[in-house]
Amino acid sequence: MLTLLTFHPDNLELFTSNHVDTVLKQIDSSRNIWLRCIHFRDRTGTAKIIKHFGLNASRVNMIFNHSPVGIDEDIEDCLFDSYEILTPQIKNHEFEVARGNIVLGNNFIITFEITELKVLSILANNLQKRTKDIETLGIDYVFYLIYREVLNNYHTVFDYIYRKLDDLEDEVLANSGDELTYHKIATMRQSTRSGRRNFQSIKSLMAIMDHEDCQWITQPVKELFNQELVHHVDKLWQEYQALRAWMSELMEIQRDNIASKTGERINRLTILSTIFLPITFISGFYGMNFKYMPELDQVWAYPAVICVMALIVVGSIVYAKKQRWL
Repeated sequence: MLTLLTFHPDNLELFTSNHVDTVLKQIDSSRNIWLRCIHFRDRTGTAKIIKHFGLNASRVNMIFNHSPVGIDEDIEDCLFDSYEILTPQIKNHEFEVARGNIVLGNNFIITFEITELKVLSILANNLQKRTKDIETLGIDYVFYLIYREVLNNYHTVFDYIYRKLDDLEDEVLANSGDELTYHKIATMRQSTRSGRRNFQSIKSLMAIMDHEDCQWITQPVKELFNQELVHHVDKLWQEYQALRAWMSELMEIQRDNIASKTGERINRLTILSTIFLPITFISGFYGMNFKYMPELDQVWAYPAVICVMALIVVGSIVYAKKQRWL
């Protein structure tokens, strides 16, 4: 789906279509625009979009070949960023990751969203109130708003992680968890790895903006990034590292719990084997086929042997319990 947002001084014009040519005809090159390409994996259509905005044809391969996360500095036809963003949506105990690309030009932004980024849909619905600011500051102000919403999205993600880790910590510290608990923590930790790449990408973007020759971000918007987002990114990065460390600690404790429980089971099996070892010896001894075994002819022999075996078992169990081995 293609959604075109055209910014006028007093209003926002919205146009949606599945046909590339139809959308391209609606573009007013004199106005600031934002083109959202959601679940759009048409290579030919993407090439038309890239060509319409005068971008290098190699951008098509970068979009479809999942170029490395971060800012591309090799080609200077636009500001091109590939992203991986953690979302609050959960599937099989893993966070779903939204992947795509953001392209910033002189008066346009194009977002290629492999999976729809909900925060961008919410932002698009709220831009009607900011048309004057966009007219004054330029399309890079929308670029700033996108990254601000992306960072705000992490508060929702982190709140969910905190709640889940609180519950998992109770299981781990009470030693009531099992291997499934360990698997839940490990899966959650693994699924948050893309957050690191996203934060590093944003930090790289801000480092690029500090260069005087960065033509895609105007000075007023650079100041907004520096005043509001630099501290925001650093705070979220520290919080992210703290959460990862917390997950690692819980995994380590739970690993020890599992090892301890396994050791207890082995100890119990060893004790039970030890208890029944004398009985096995007695059974084997009287199972020998010697012709002369006088006690076998006695009436009391069978009950006596059974009583001895029972006493050995009971005595061994009582002793093991006193020693707290069982």
